[in-house]
Amino acid sequence: MNNQIMTRYIGRFMDEFVQGGVKEAVVCPGSRSTPLAMMGFAHQQINVHVLVDERSAAFYALGLAKASQRPVLLICTSGTAAANFFPAMVEAHYSRVPLIVLTADRPHELREVGAPQAIDQQFLFGRFVKWFTDLALPEENQTMLRYVQTAAARASHISMQEPKGPVQINVPLREPLFPDMSIDPFHREEKEAKKVLVAGQAFPHNLVLSELVSIINQATRGLIVAGELYTEEDQEAVLSLARSLHFPILADPLSQLRNGHESKEFVMDAYDSLLKDEELQKHLLPDMVIRFGPMPVSKPLFKWLEKHVEVKQIVVDAAGGFRDPGLSASYLIESHVASFVDEVLNRANQHEDTNYLNRWQSVNSSFRTHGAHYSDEDLTFEGNVYRQLQHLLPKESVLFIGNSMPIRDVDTFFETQSKPFHMMANRGANGIDGVVSTAIGTYAALKQPISLVIGDLSFYHDMNGLLAAKLMQIPLTVVLLNNDGGGIFSFLPQASDEPYYEKLFGTPTGLNFEYASKLYGGIYSKPRTKQELHDVYMAHIHEPGLHLIEIETDRHSRVGKHRQMMDEILGEVKKECLLS
Repeated sequence: MNNQIMTRYIGRFMDEFVQGGVKEAVVCPGSRSTPLAMMGFAHQQINVHVLVDERSAAFYALGLAKASQRPVLLICTSGTAAANFFPAMVEAHYSRVPLIVLTADRPHELREVGAPQAIDQQFLFGRFVKWFTDLALPEENQTMLRYVQTAAARASHISMQEPKGPVQINVPLREPLFPDMSIDPFHREEKEAKKVLVAGQAFPHNLVLSELVSIINQATRGLIVAGELYTEEDQEAVLSLARSLHFPILADPLSQLRNGHESKEFVMDAYDSLLKDEELQKHLLPDMVIRFGPMPVSKPLFKWLEKHVEVKQIVVDAAGGFRDPGLSASYLIESHVASFVDEVLNRANQHEDTNYLNRWQSVNSSFRTHGAHYSDEDLTFEGNVYRQLQHLLPKESVLFIGNSMPIRDVDTFFETQSKPFHMMANRGANGIDGVVSTAIGTYAALKQPISLVIGDLSFYHDMNGLLAAKLMQIPLTVVLLNNDGGGIFSFLPQASDEPYYEKLFGTPTGLNFEYASKLYGGIYSKPRTKQELHDVYMAHIHEPGLHLIEIETDRHSRVGKHRQMMDEILGEVKKECLLS
């Protein structure tokens, strides 16, 4: 009888998540979580993914939720299992991804008494979750069934409220843990009221809007900065604003504005390189900036805006978050992007002056034209890999980008194109952990082949994630840029201190990654020319399972070659655009 009580209680719990929009659950095997796992699997409207490594599973769930923008259940047993979720919870918090973490736990009488696999799971993730609750133990009465349904509805709702983010429900359970599947655990009486929780939409105050429109109307050098934009609605809204006002857009790769759109003439993709030059900084200085989304990855852009506090900077954020790392914003506006743009377009004057837009178009085009002359067969220089890769990516696919050098190189070398594909990365906490698993998780939401471009240290951090590609037959092509260590440190001041640099920062591993490919049943390639890269990439991009393309690059010569190339290109740009 006791397991029927637990069965109905957890059944109602899981069914209410479905009512709240949950369609996916990621489950890590364990004993104490048996009722949660079995109820998720038994529910016809929940698709269950099973991953044995909790750390990998959490990042997989993160990728799934990030790509779908819907809440995903993440389930584990009691003890240290949940502690392995922590890095993914941090990333979900900062990148605003809706995860619902269900941590099974020992009943209260077995806590803090030396019972096995029992740790303090109360507020385990601290301030990195939006909400925490410790459920009551299962009871069979209508009040307690309504209670557990309310907890599930509340968790789904809070995870999706702006800013979206993770929540944790701790679920204590007594033995017997095996549910009684002879009853219908999801049965509801017709007379039961449905719980509907609806979030409002952020909208700027009318007086502030009037003030902003006045600033926009007076601007002669207006600029739009686009960080990560999740929805097509937001992307189209930003493009509409640029078309109406003739404002150039500095588009971060994760804005999705560099790919899949027709209004390419408004999108500037070389700003990270252009803003490294002081003369060009002065030439391109705006008199007002509107930023959508988080600050882009570009450090030169960040420093440029931070330095010029006299420039009116408007940050539009649906969650009202304080995403202003340079502390230079004049206005922080809590509003959905599309709502803000609609109001501005209804009130603002159409701008006919295209001088500032033409200025940006001229330097951006000049940079790309002169930059093309530096492409050659040498794949040991990572820039040539990215120049090739941007043209190889198939339509309707995912490019997942590793942190440190890969995201910065994509920003530098990827040009705007009309071909539609998704560019994604973990830029909440900017960590190099969990990248493989997050990339694989996007497949469950988008059902598109994945290309993951990643450095060797980041790949090593999350090789466990490759198991999901093998078991689930996910088409994953990994472009592994192996410079045998931490390449980004070569660009930092500590690179000049030889006694310490290689041991503490360079950290070469000397690993043979061909064996990793074999371990996970993958196809391994090691191209040395552009044509070889083209051939091996195109041969397997749509095939299920792992395809590992390892490209050996040279981090020791990278910095000098990169800086020489930039100096020469920027010199040509200035001659062409500033002296003409």
